[in-house]
Amino acid sequence: MSLAEVRHDWQKEQIEALFALPMNDLLFKAHSIHRETFDPNEVQISRLLSIKTGACPEDCKYCPQSARYDTGLEKERLLEIEKVLTEAKSAKAAGASRFCMGAAWRNPRDKDMPYLTQMVKDVRALGMETCMTLGMLSSEQADTLANAGLDYYNHNLDTSPEYYGDVITTRTYQSRLDTLTNVRASGMKVCSGGIVGMGEQATDRAGLLQQLANLEQHPDSVPINMLVKVAGTPFEKIDDLDPLEFVRTIAVARIIMPKSRVRLSAGRESMSDELQSMCFFAGANSIFYGCKLLTTPNPEENDDMSLFRRLGLHPEQGPQANIENDSALLAKASAKQDKSTKQFFDAAAL
Repeated sequence: MSLAEVRHDWQKEQIEALFALPMNDLLFKAHSIHRETFDPNEVQISRLLSIKTGACPEDCKYCPQSARYDTGLEKERLLEIEKVLTEAKSAKAAGASRFCMGAAWRNPRDKDMPYLTQMVKDVRALGMETCMTLGMLSSEQADTLANAGLDYYNHNLDTSPEYYGDVITTRTYQSRLDTLTNVRASGMKVCSGGIVGMGEQATDRAGLLQQLANLEQHPDSVPINMLVKVAGTPFEKIDDLDPLEFVRTIAVARIIMPKSRVRLSAGRESMSDELQSMCFFAGANSIFYGCKLLTTPNPEENDDMSLFRRLGLHPEQGPQANIENDSALLAKASAKQDKSTKQFFDAAAL
């Protein structure tokens, strides 16, 4: 009998019971399901680029791109397509199979759509999967992006419905669900997850996963983010989440969404190799690759490939980055960087 049963009727009490399992039992169950549905040593690699940074009108309390908070982030216009393609080519050469483009908008404007669709077409022409996160989408906008060939659309639920109002007030939970409905109806694949470590309770982490698992179709990708605390945001001094609770969240996501890619997303820059290894064992099989994740730090490519080699992991598609022969990566590895001053990503410098 298969352990990887796909269900859409999870009760919160059932999910909370999974969270409450002894860690060894939880990891064994999650890894068994992971091994049944995926190559346990394969990791899908995506690169995420900020194509329009800052000045977002939303009030998400975790986000340095909100215009409501003084985080020192300079707003930047939509990147030129040539700069985006340069980054996409670099990502492909380093082993990424998917290129994700994010814009700090409440929703894209209709006048931006031709530019965005051309960007999708040009990146796809490189032989890469494409993903965008642009805020809320109408059904017409979703259809337009799908017709251009966009493979994935990311729109996170962030947290449980019950805790959502403590995080965001300018966009409703239902509006997020409506965007996911529009994306799925267009034929695009859904990328949707959330953020943990925002002061939520364990029941909220269960509630977030319940919402995702009980969608009519599970998200194809489920990014699980650890809050990156940024000075100037309301959550900058919130208490840290126990790292083992993060591992539990990864494991439970794998159990209740057995066919989805579970992505180890924001917060990896501060995670130890040992913690990331536990997450991979628990069922995480996707990462964002590259030294910046929109505006926050992410591990260097050479750090990731070094960890992959030590763990015997390999990328899902494309050539494995050859650290010894890649002068660009070697330059990054040898550069002495003060990560405390690398809080934000300068998209204009590309």
